[in-house]
Amino acid sequence: MESWLTSFMTQSLTYSLLIVGIISFLESLAFIGLLLPGIILMTTLGTFIGNGKLLFYPAWISGTIGCLLGDWVSYYVGLYFKNWLHNFRFLKKNQKLLDKVKSVLHKHSIITIIVGRFIGPTRPLIPMVCGMLKLPFKKFIFPSIVGCILWPPVYFFPGIVTGITINIPKSAQNDYFKWLLLIISILIWLGIWLTSKWWKIKKNNIRSSSFLTQKRIGWLAILTTFSGLASLVAIQFHPTMLIFRKIFCTILF
Repeated sequence: MESWLTSFMTQSLTYSLLIVGIISFLESLAFIGLLLPGIILMTTLGTFIGNGKLLFYPAWISGTIGCLLGDWVSYYVGLYFKNWLHNFRFLKKNQKLLDKVKSVLHKHSIITIIVGRFIGPTRPLIPMVCGMLKLPFKKFIFPSIVGCILWPPVYFFPGIVTGITINIPKSAQNDYFKWLLLIISILIWLGIWLTSKWWKIKKNNIRSSSFLTQKRIGWLAILTTFSGLASLVAIQFHPTMLIFRKIFCTILF
């Protein structure tokens, strides 16, 4: 997949932006988005930004447009095919998820639409459910725009860091820096995942195993997040960070 994307995207800027827009559109499209590995595809696109093969701001704009089109198509699919969707086998199998999304949308529609864009299973479902619930389009459009503007750079970011790290000149010191950066990224990601796990258990009163109790998961979340953030602060003083910052600023500015 990555080699095909590389060969196609290096043909021209137009092709590159077209790929970003199509992937963002499909990621946001009802049902189709559930089948695509969003974080992998967007991270791969981010590596092209990090290694200079793709421009950040045009990719951001293209990704935003693709998101918006996917959201709005999904909304109207839910609005006009509501009765058929209720009998759709996939939704029947995932009735609990659908009911939960509906419940949250009724209580906090704006926040749910924005936050739901960053959660894999709900990203392509929420716009469709908004249509099924006949949420006014003018009430849906604002959080949809906000979410679609924020989503591409957040999902690009891990790939951008990877692309920059790959391009840092090889040396014993720089290789050591790359491993540190990888460990820090894993710690922060693990901390976020454990925190979401802890919150889910607390909110839904889920009975966890005798070993991974809610309290232990909470402490693990605090320790891993703190370790990751403390390490992130410490690595700022590493000599190679100057090279990293220079490349990063070149991409953004």
